[in-house]
Amino acid sequence: MRPVSSSLRGSDRPPAELYDVALLDLDGVVYIGEAAVPGAPEALQAAREHGMRLAFVTNNAARPPKVVADHLTDLGIDAAPDEVITSSQAAARFLGDRLPAGARVLVVGTTGLEEALRERGLTPVADARGEVDAVVQGYSPDLNWRMLAEGAVAINRGVLWVATNADPTVPSPRGPLPGNGSLVAALRHATGAEPVVTGKPDPTMHRETLLRTKAQRPIVVGDRLDTDIEGANAVGCPSLLVFSGVTRPAELLAARAQLRPTYLAADVRGLLVEHPEPLIGDDGASCGAWTVVRTDGGLELSRTSGEAGASASEGDSAGGGGSDNDALDALRALCAAQWERPDDGSQTASRAVRAAPGDGDGAAAAVLTRLGLKAG
Repeated sequence: MRPVSSSLRGSDRPPAELYDVALLDLDGVVYIGEAAVPGAPEALQAAREHGMRLAFVTNNAARPPKVVADHLTDLGIDAAPDEVITSSQAAARFLGDRLPAGARVLVVGTTGLEEALRERGLTPVADARGEVDAVVQGYSPDLNWRMLAEGAVAINRGVLWVATNADPTVPSPRGPLPGNGSLVAALRHATGAEPVVTGKPDPTMHRETLLRTKAQRPIVVGDRLDTDIEGANAVGCPSLLVFSGVTRPAELLAARAQLRPTYLAADVRGLLVEHPEPLIGDDGASCGAWTVVRTDGGLELSRTSGEAGASASEGDSAGGGGSDNDALDALRALCAAQWERPDDGSQTASRAVRAAPGDGDGAAAAVLTRLGLKAG
């Protein structure tokens, strides 16, 4: 066996000791709705004690940094306004670099955008009746038809249109809800125009974060492949994918190269533990207690005799008593085997996954069920 050639890496030290700044997505990583992800406040405090600095990076443009920081503090997570970087700030910098001081920018969104524009010397306006130099659109739970209508009027005049992000959904305790991308789609459909998108995965967002944090060895922590992880890869930054938000294992298995993370964890507590490295051979891959063999019919998973519970410290950290870690090791092996092939850059369906013949104790079938992977 040799070290896996996919993007997954191992580490014999916790990421909190290897990287100087964690660029943390918020929705689905630190909190979901109004509640903290279980264990996140304690884990982030422990990461600080390891010497890691934290930056809270969000594609959500609805709230100014101070409001976000106050919310985090209420959840038990110490946060200062200057540790919060929003897609509003990235969009405002983009516009400020292209428009004269005092330029009038129509806001299809809320106060977070208005504050960010003023910080860059631009003038936010609420309607298209007067002269408008640009339109900026960001997520707001209060966005209504009137705001969309004003945006359409200005966009149809041919002015620059910037969207803070194109996330189709936002996570909530009730499941995914329409995000900024869904509302951008409404204006795209109404006008036939195409916005400049400055939030993740566009490099503008992470460059804004690096400028504000002065990070030397950053790591991105996120729950979305097409924003957090793709954005990290776009700027050459290592990433930790957590499963406390929207991404599910089946999506990860099918991910094309630019959507593949560096590390995997159940949640943000993955910053505090070592990460096993998958190994790959001619016919499959292995990680911890698990071996995956590639066959003509797909991927066959089996448990290696006598190795159950390997690297249990990660499972304990993830609050799973070892079970979360065990499932993650199986997923690491599956990803290594799935990704060890030429990638033409297109999204491709993952190979069928099944428990190997002879899965007498049902361990492989059980972990595939836990991962939400239907046996092929």
